[in-house]
Amino acid sequence: MSSDYAKQLGGKLRAIRTQQGLSLHGVEEKSQGRWKAVVVGSYERGDRAVTVQRLAELAEFYGVPVQELLPGGTPGGAAEPPPRLVLDLERLTQVPSEKAGPLQRYAATIQSQRGDYNGKVLSIRQDDLRTLAVIYDQSPSILTEQLISWGVLNPDARRAVREEETG
Repeated sequence: MSSDYAKQLGGKLRAIRTQQGLSLHGVEEKSQGRWKAVVVGSYERGDRAVTVQRLAELAEFYGVPVQELLPGGTPGGAAEPPPRLVLDLERLTQVPSEKAGPLQRYAATIQSQRGDYNGKVLSIRQDDLRTLAVIYDQSPSILTEQLISWGVLNPDARRAVREEETG
């Protein structure tokens, strides 16, 4: 197992453990000594190779499918989720309609489909951003920068778009 792969696998293991609110010693206690803190820690650091059998047992202990622990096994997996793409609808109303008209109509359509009329924010998906990029005849990354400059999209959205493009 390459050390890079082992480190990615370890990162997934650590993310699952911390999502469950467990410390390394907590894993040892909860497993009644079956999983030693020092061993799990060495798996998480990528210092020690984990066999397929042990990985399957660890996945069962954590109550997750094995593929959740494998690097590249699932989009996003147990790693930190990408930032949400959230449109600020109040700011959108302040952008001149000659610029924001297509976005305003698209957002209104999503609100109508969802029955979501809070009027403050609207979560959109990566697919929505790609569709909007086609409408605006721009790449998703350029459109993202434009929406950020309008104050309609949080600057954290850059990371989500970057991850999507390098995906």
